[in-house]
Amino acid sequence: MKKWYSIFVIERPWIKKLVLGFWIFFIFILVLFPLYIQSVNADWMGLYGGMPSLRSLENPENDLSSELISSDGVSLGRYYRHNRSQVTYEEVSEDLINTLLISEDHRYFDHSGMDFIAYLRVFKGLITFSPAGGGSTITQQLAKNLYQTRGSELEGKLGRNNNILRLIVGKTKEWIIAVYLEKHFTKQEILAMYLNTADFGSNAFGIKVATETFFDNTPDSLDYMESAVLIGILQGSTRFNPVLNYDNSLRKRNEVLTKLYRHGYKIDSREMLDSLMALPIDLDNYNVANHNKGLATYFRSVIRQDLMDWCKENGIDLWESGLKIHVTLDSRMQELAEQAMEAQMKGLQESFYDHWKGRNPWIDLDGKEIKNFVESRFRQSERYRELVRKYGKDHDSIRIVMTTPRPMTVFSWNGEIDTVLSPLDSIKYFKHFLHAGLMAMDPRNGAVKAWVGGINHKYFKYDHVRQGKRQPGSTFKAFVYGSAIENGYPPCYKLLDVSPSIPIPGGIWYPKNADGKEGSGEEMTIRQAMARSVNTITAQLMQKVGVNNVVDFAHRVGIESHLDAVPSLALGTSDVSLYELVGAYSTFVNQGIHTRPYFITRIEDKNGNVIENFVPKTREAISEQTAYKMVFMLMGGVEESGGTSRGLSYDLKEENEIGGKTGTTDNASDGWYMGVTPNLVTGIWVGGDERSIHFRNWALGSGGRTARPIWESFMRAVYANKDLEHGKSTFKRPARGVDVSLDCSRYTMGAPSDSTQVAPTREWDFSEAQ
Repeated sequence: MKKWYSIFVIERPWIKKLVLGFWIFFIFILVLFPLYIQSVNADWMGLYGGMPSLRSLENPENDLSSELISSDGVSLGRYYRHNRSQVTYEEVSEDLINTLLISEDHRYFDHSGMDFIAYLRVFKGLITFSPAGGGSTITQQLAKNLYQTRGSELEGKLGRNNNILRLIVGKTKEWIIAVYLEKHFTKQEILAMYLNTADFGSNAFGIKVATETFFDNTPDSLDYMESAVLIGILQGSTRFNPVLNYDNSLRKRNEVLTKLYRHGYKIDSREMLDSLMALPIDLDNYNVANHNKGLATYFRSVIRQDLMDWCKENGIDLWESGLKIHVTLDSRMQELAEQAMEAQMKGLQESFYDHWKGRNPWIDLDGKEIKNFVESRFRQSERYRELVRKYGKDHDSIRIVMTTPRPMTVFSWNGEIDTVLSPLDSIKYFKHFLHAGLMAMDPRNGAVKAWVGGINHKYFKYDHVRQGKRQPGSTFKAFVYGSAIENGYPPCYKLLDVSPSIPIPGGIWYPKNADGKEGSGEEMTIRQAMARSVNTITAQLMQKVGVNNVVDFAHRVGIESHLDAVPSLALGTSDVSLYELVGAYSTFVNQGIHTRPYFITRIEDKNGNVIENFVPKTREAISEQTAYKMVFMLMGGVEESGGTSRGLSYDLKEENEIGGKTGTTDNASDGWYMGVTPNLVTGIWVGGDERSIHFRNWALGSGGRTARPIWESFMRAVYANKDLEHGKSTFKRPARGVDVSLDCSRYTMGAPSDSTQVAPTREWDFSEAQ
C-alpha cells in the first residue's frame, strides 16, 4: 500500500515541481550563492577582478581638495582635481538628512547595508515590466562612490566584454563592501561619507561644495526645498542639473517633495504640496568655483608651486589629500586691496585710452610706434607655434587664421564683452591694458597680509608681485641713502643739487632730475633730497659710498635679484620684484632685522592634525640706528616741503606716522609707491604689459600719479576697519635714542668721518614710542 503522501504527490504533479523548486532555491541560497559571493571576494581564477583591501575598507580614502584658509579663518580657495571638501554628520542639516533618507533609502536605519524588501520590489518590476526604482541602499551607493566597483581598475575576465556580467559582478562587490562598511562605521558616519563623495555636477563633488555652488550656503543651513533640489541631482548630475536642464531638475525636485508629503515630513497637506511644486528653483546664487574666481587668485596660483614642492618632499598629493593650508593673508585686507586697485585702475585705464586715442601705445625710445609690434607678439604665442606645426612656417593658412575674425569673450573694466575679433586684433586689444601689483606685509613678523598680482586672473595670468620684475626707479634710492647713512652720513647732511660728472665707458654721465635739468644749485639735506627724489644728489652719494657698497646694502636688507654694479643703479636700473622691495623696506621698520616675506603658517591633514608649522626666516641686516634713520628719511617724503608724499590725505597722517617713496622709470614705463607704517609695509607697481607701453607724458605715468592713489585708498580703508589690528601708530625708536641729531635746523655740517661724533642738539622723548 502506497503511503498517502506518495499518492498525493503522484496525483498532483505541481506539488512535485514545487518541492523540486524549493530544494533548488534552498541549495542556491545556502550553498551556491555563498560560494559565488566567496569566489567574487577571492577573485577566483581572475574572473571577477580584485576587491579593495581590508585596510582600505576600514579606512576608505576619498580624494579631497586641499583648502587655503586665511589668518581670519576664511576659505580663500581650493586645489583640486575634483572639487571636494568634507563635512561631518553634525555639520549637515536635519532637513537634508531626512530628505535624503525619505527619497533614497527610508529603511536605512533598519537594514545592514542591503534592503531585501527593496530587492523584491525591483524583482516584481522586472516581471511586470513596470520598474519601481533601484534597490541600492545608501551604503551600496557609497561603496560605488568610494571604490568605483564598476570601473576598469576592479574589472575581471567575466565583465571585460560583457556589460551585463560587469553590472552583476559590480553589484555583487557593492553588496560585499556595503557589509564591511556597515560593520566598521556607524550609520551617521556612512551618511556623512556618502554626502561627501557624491557628484552633484557643476564641478561640485560633495555636499559642502554643492551647497556653496548652487545656493551660496552651508550644509547645516539647507532647508528641505533646497535639499530636494540637491537630492534630485543625485539621480543624474547632468540630466537633473537645474542650470543645464532646468525642467528636468524641477520635475525631479517635485518628485522628492511628493515623497516628503507621503511620509508626512514638513508638508502636511496636498494644497501645501501643490503650492511648493509651483515655486521655481532659485538660482540667483549659483556660482561654479574655479581658480579664476574669489579672493587672492594670483596668490593662490603663485604659491601652488611652493605647495607642490613641499608635497613632493613629504610624499603627499596636494590635489587629493584634503590638506588645510593656513596662510598669513587676511581676507578682509585682501578684499580692501583688490577694491582699491580696481577703483584706481578702472579710472586710470580710461585716462590711458583718452591719452592714446587714435594711436597705439607701443613706442620706441624716440616716441615712434614700433612697427609690426602685434604680429611679432603673435609669433611669440603658443597658438602660432601650433599653426607652424600644423601648416609649416610662412604658410598662407597661418595668415588666414591670424586675420580671420571669430567669436570671443574679452575683458573690460565694465564686465566681460562678447565680440568678434581676429587673433591679431585680440592681441592688439589686450596690449592696450595697464597692469598693477600690490603686496602688503606686516614688518614685525614678515606675514604677507594682502597680495594682488594683477587686474584680472582669468585674462591676465602673469603675477606682478613675485613673478614679475621691473626697474624700481627711485624706490631703489632708499638703498643708496641707507648705505650712505650706514657709512656715517646723517639725515641732516647737506649737498648741493648739482649734477656730478661720472665717468662711464664711452664718456661722462651727467645725471638729470625729473624735470630734465642738471640741478637747481640749491643746498638741501639728504633727507630733503630723498623726499623730493632728487637724482643729482642720489648720484653724488653713490659716488661717495661706492656702488659695491650700495649693492651689498641692498642685498643685506632683502633684495635677492642680481644688481648691476654701475653708476646708473642709483636711479633703479636693475630689475627687482615687488615682493623683494616690500621685504627690504620692512627691514627699516623692523629695526634692522630682515624677515623674508612668508605666507604659510601651518599645514594640517584632512583630520586637522598639524603636519608642519612654518616660521619666518630672520637675520640681522643693519643696525638698529641705521634702520631708524632710514625710517626717518622715508617719513621725509610726507613731512618735507616738496616731498613726493606730501599730498597724502590729512586723515591718513593725523595722529599717525607714515613714510613713503615714489618711483618712476624712464619714459614712465613703471610707476611705483612704497608706503611704510609701523605695522604695515605696502608696495604697489603700475605699468604696461611691456616697457614700450606707457604714457607719453612722464608726469602722467609717475608713481605718484599711478601707484600712490592705490596705496592711499587701501590704507584709508584699512584704518576705517576697526576689526583689523593694523591701526594708526608710531614707529619704534632705538632703545637708547638716536646717535645723531635729527633736528636739521641746528645741525652743523661735518665730514662723514666725524658726523657720528656730533652730539645730539635735541633730546627726544621716546617714552611713547617704546
